[in-house]
Amino acid sequence: MFLIMLAISLTIAAGFIAFKLAVFALPFWVAMSVFQYMYGSDTGIFLPGLAAFGGAIASVVFVIAVLAFASNPFVRLVALGLFAIPATIAGYALIYGIAKNAIDSSVALNILGGIGGIVIGGSAMAHLNAIGVAFFSRI
Repeated sequence: MFLIMLAISLTIAAGFIAFKLAVFALPFWVAMSVFQYMYGSDTGIFLPGLAAFGGAIASVVFVIAVLAFASNPFVRLVALGLFAIPATIAGYALIYGIAKNAIDSSVALNILGGIGGIVIGGSAMAHLNAIGVAFFSRI
């Protein structure tokens, strides 16, 4: 009984952490891609790390700038979608990875992972929109 309660509480904690960290999926992917590209060109480890940090910051600044200064709702939706797609993929992988230990049906796993990915992607869009609106109100 203790292990079942522990598994449930850890699943809830992982979901809560995924909701809070969903905004950082795109900067993480940008940073990882820049780091791998720079490290593969034999530039050491310091310069790729610096470039990865700069790429992550640039992706956040770009989307916040688009949200702050764009008046067209379609442009804002595209910017939010740019952030939400990696968060959706990461949410799908997280829910699928947690649930595959308890569910044997692949159809149920894909449906549950898809629902979890959509919810986490929507959470990333909502959090980022709130950040953009807060930034826009200060300008």
